[in-house]
Amino acid sequence: MDKIVILGGGESGVGSAILAQAKGFEVFLSDNGPLQDKYKLELEKYAIPYEENGHTESLILSAKEIIKSPGIPNYAPLIKLAVEKGIPVLSEMEFAKRYTSAKMICITGSNGKTTTTSLIYYILKSAGLNVGLGGNIGRSFARQVAEENFDYYVLELSSFQLENMYEFKADIAILLNITPDHLDRYDHDIQKYIDAKMRIAQNQTEADALIFWEEDPVVSKEIKKLISNGRHYTFAEYKTGDAQAYSKDHQIVINTPESVFIMEQDLLALEGLHNLYNSLASGIAAKLLDITDENLRRSLSDFQGVEHRLEKVAKVRGIQFINDSKATNVNSCWYALQSMKTKVVLILGGTDKGNDYTEIEQLVKDKARALVFLGVDNSKLHKFFDGKVDKIEDVSSMKDAVEKAYSLAHEGDTVLLSPCCASFDLFRNYEDRGIQFKECVRKL
Repeated sequence: MDKIVILGGGESGVGSAILAQAKGFEVFLSDNGPLQDKYKLELEKYAIPYEENGHTESLILSAKEIIKSPGIPNYAPLIKLAVEKGIPVLSEMEFAKRYTSAKMICITGSNGKTTTTSLIYYILKSAGLNVGLGGNIGRSFARQVAEENFDYYVLELSSFQLENMYEFKADIAILLNITPDHLDRYDHDIQKYIDAKMRIAQNQTEADALIFWEEDPVVSKEIKKLISNGRHYTFAEYKTGDAQAYSKDHQIVINTPESVFIMEQDLLALEGLHNLYNSLASGIAAKLLDITDENLRRSLSDFQGVEHRLEKVAKVRGIQFINDSKATNVNSCWYALQSMKTKVVLILGGTDKGNDYTEIEQLVKDKARALVFLGVDNSKLHKFFDGKVDKIEDVSSMKDAVEKAYSLAHEGDTVLLSPCCASFDLFRNYEDRGIQFKECVRKL
């Protein structure tokens, strides 16, 4: 019996273990840290052997294949050893795809991928399709392949997941944008990050589609290098070049070979320029999957949005609080600030991933009444922003951040948590950061 080793015991790893066992492999799961109780119970229920708080090298290097969680980089010593020994190292996506013939709608981008993935899933589900949601969001894709029987999957794919995908093919691939992110993972070489993102288009045939933002300078350059047979569909703010989806005269227009879809832009549930792009990309995908105009119009107008992404929390004495904790890079914060129509008290900070704050400098000067730095080490933020905004304060807890921002804001202002950074210095993850922000706002 061939042995598969799973590295990492979170949702991705445990889902992969369940699928590998269901397909008749000998399975062993290993995690360098502690496993959550719920995952231990699942592994025990399926009688899957595992270890936590460290890796036993000999057990791992006896595998026929290794499936690694996306959080483990390819430069990890154990991964390097496995590659030297000729053991294939795969992502969960690559492994699970072998066991399903469902259509794959895959979304990547530095920003907007969770919203776009959730919106496409909502459109397809609302139209009555038998569809699963997975990848970097929700339940493990591998777990769903083991336990469900979907005809379509809408998958959010991070650069980390794409790194170890080789044979996998997207029927519809969506590339929203590429801006610097996770550069700490890529030796501060943006081309390595770009190359990982561009893998979304690999293996496509003439029957497949690649949807991308026509005006993205990085994407448009990389597309020219691409060896891909997928049909290209592009979106843009206004009709330019070859864009098939755009806004015109307060309407959105989506052209696909079979139809032209038109809808009042004011009826879109999602506000802001970045969400126009997300809606256009989703609309192209929906029309390529033959979703009716009526179903698409309804879904685009009543979609609720994603938690921790420009989420309105509450208004306190005329001050609007917005939770954008999912903004873990500078470009995300740019979109958030760009959509603000009031003066802003901006909460920034966390684990810096190699950020360049120049991109938001002008917006901060134009819109920020004050900055609140929430992090263990705010020195890089101070170095960049000191002298550019009148009031800058440092805090080390979410409670202090919310109270300080509230005291600095004037009636009619917005307090915006859009940190530009990962959350791991003070919080478990960006969700924990966003939840704490909402709890603190509600206690004001």
